[in-house]
Amino acid sequence: MSTTVSRTQAELTNARARIVGTRDGFLADVIVLVVRSTSAAWRAVSGVARRIGSVVTPLGWALAVVAILGLTSGYVYGWLEAVVVGWSAVALLVVASGYLAGRNAYRVQLALPSNRVVVGEKAPGEVIVRNPVRRRLPGVRVEVPVGHGLAEFAAPSLAGGEEHSDVFLVPTTRRGIVPIGPVRTVRADPVGVVRREMVWAESLDLFVHPRTIAIPSMSTGFVRDLEGAPTRDLTASDIAFHALREYVPGDERRNIHWKSTAKTGSYMVRQFEETRRSHLLVALSLSSSDYGNDEEFELAVSAAGSLGVRAMLDSRTVSVVASARTPDFAKKIVHTVRRLSVVNRGRLLDDLASVELAPTALRLPELAQIAAEESTGISVAFLVCGSTVTATQLRASASHFPLGVDVVAVVCDEGAVPALRRVSDLSVLTIGYLEDLQKSLAKRLAT
Repeated sequence: MSTTVSRTQAELTNARARIVGTRDGFLADVIVLVVRSTSAAWRAVSGVARRIGSVVTPLGWALAVVAILGLTSGYVYGWLEAVVVGWSAVALLVVASGYLAGRNAYRVQLALPSNRVVVGEKAPGEVIVRNPVRRRLPGVRVEVPVGHGLAEFAAPSLAGGEEHSDVFLVPTTRRGIVPIGPVRTVRADPVGVVRREMVWAESLDLFVHPRTIAIPSMSTGFVRDLEGAPTRDLTASDIAFHALREYVPGDERRNIHWKSTAKTGSYMVRQFEETRRSHLLVALSLSSSDYGNDEEFELAVSAAGSLGVRAMLDSRTVSVVASARTPDFAKKIVHTVRRLSVVNRGRLLDDLASVELAPTALRLPELAQIAAEESTGISVAFLVCGSTVTATQLRASASHFPLGVDVVAVVCDEGAVPALRRVSDLSVLTIGYLEDLQKSLAKRLAT
């Protein structure tokens, strides 16, 4: 859901603002159109160049230039040496192109034992090369793109029906989604003039989840509701029946169980389990202005994940939202929030693995405003941000929630001493490490 916010263009920091500033008119639209068209044309030309460059190596291009210059200068000026050099380059190009002829009969498969790991854990991958034909096939070089890197393997010559496997480790030093593959085999000449790549397996995504920590069960933030879940608290008036007990003065007569009363000879009344509803909201700011550095942001993502996972373990209704960025060529700032999946723990951490900082993303007060408007029945709200958010901004963020909602701000300040303070009706938890979240929440529940 998107809602346009009435704010001045001077506040825009997207690509359009960098191109035309605050100008808005026909000329500005034409300039933006020219820039976008030029960028699209350049991407198309670059794509064609990449396809040609995927076959001809820089050495091959150099030989082609030598052949053209040698033959041209040799025949024009009568330089026999230049002619010899030119035809030698041509011969080398022709011989090298012969190595690209034919098809590669190998079958290559990419496998990941698990496509979800926690940051810092080992993530092994396996490449299996199989010979499906009867004749023996020569050795081949296998390449596996891993994120921005490349894993290379040399598969030996295989007889019919044989297979060869290699295991590699994917670096997981940072949270994110690491694309692995597609696996390709490379055929090239011995000199390295040309090479042809053949793609065999589809690309797989490895989800590197943020680190989470077990935190205490959040017992606050419950609202009495007949349609809620039963709790261990007993009451004389509800719908979740618990047991029978003897009548005491003050009990309502409508709760008397007459059949049991007739059997026991004394008045017996019904006792119920109190049903409560709890809707927990976790709002994660993605604005780069709300964080001092990347370490604070990674700490905030881990804190948001820990809160969401704990709420799921408590079987509570939970919503996790993050601020989305304004599109690059938008004329106005767009108020948007991104709702993360809360189907299960894995889906939530998958979405958290993909979140990134953005200078055009909504800041915490705006995120809190939209989250409060779009999420009804909230009983407790956690606002997760960095150390650059001021106390005034925290109070403004908390003011968007209705009375009765327990609002807690989790301020992530890498290496800071944990602290718990009150700002009006807002609880502010400052954490320097992820383990501080566990201690701070336990301290807050105790007080």
